[in-house]
Amino acid sequence: MEPVTVIVNPAASRGKAGAALGKIRSWVRYRCPEAELVVSEHPGHVAEVAAATPPGSRIVAVGGDGTVHEVLGVIGPRQTLGIVPIGSGNDIARMAGLLGRGLESSLETAVWGEARRYDLGVANGEPFGSSATAGLDASVARRAFAAPRFLRGLPRYLWALLLELRDLSLPEARVEVDGREVYQGKVLITAAMNSPTYGGGFLIAPMARPDDGRLDLIRAGSFGRLGVLGILPRLVFGKHLSHPQVGHAAGVTFAIEFDREVPLQADGELLEASNRLEVRVRPGELLIASDPRASEKDPLPVAERELSTAAAARPAGVVGYRQE
Repeated sequence: MEPVTVIVNPAASRGKAGAALGKIRSWVRYRCPEAELVVSEHPGHVAEVAAATPPGSRIVAVGGDGTVHEVLGVIGPRQTLGIVPIGSGNDIARMAGLLGRGLESSLETAVWGEARRYDLGVANGEPFGSSATAGLDASVARRAFAAPRFLRGLPRYLWALLLELRDLSLPEARVEVDGREVYQGKVLITAAMNSPTYGGGFLIAPMARPDDGRLDLIRAGSFGRLGVLGILPRLVFGKHLSHPQVGHAAGVTFAIEFDREVPLQADGELLEASNRLEVRVRPGELLIASDPRASEKDPLPVAERELSTAAAARPAGVVGYRQE
């Protein structure tokens, strides 16, 4: 068995991971005593611990997407990532079919589960597992950090979104996918997705597959406040793709230029604001411990129906929507 380091972020999910620390210690002591257990003490500590693990080892991240994202920034090519999802969003764990199980089962999969290859994204030099977005998405992610403690998951992001709508101002953008321009104009959302969901369960890209060697870009164009509120219910359930202001393009490299600096985020973590977002995929470079029995309802048929409907309704010659 490869060396195992279990890293617990006690602040994850508003302290929920810390509350489970006693049970985690007990499980490691009796079930996997050879593993090293480390409790992070400050921001960036998870990455420091992960970076110090030996090549070929298994790094188990106990926390949410933020905890996993720290590990992704330093994990080596022959290391396996185990995830025990105790977070507010858990979109990376959801992507890998690791939700809906108890603590002990999650630990078992993270420590002993078979390593499966997933694609890894890179946004402006920052590795990510689930999503990289610009504009309103990142603004909402920033606002969500200050959400009331009782709000978690999807309600937390809905709360942040409603507050961001007060000062809505859309930037102009030029979008290139694999070197070809696919859109130019105002944008509400530009999201490069490796997973179907972001923001704690928003089904933004139901066609996305984290192991197909490409990313899916979802672009929402010119929306006002009422338009955003109107499309929200469709977005939650993945029914937004047929809207005339929504576009999809799949590829391996993305370049998005804005007419001003905009907020950026990767896996819900804020990046430095910029007027340019460059994204690419590194196929199969991420190893995640998985349970072959774990699966979620396949969202692909929903996406195919939405894309077909949109393609049929969109006038010929409209730029910004391409199904591949």
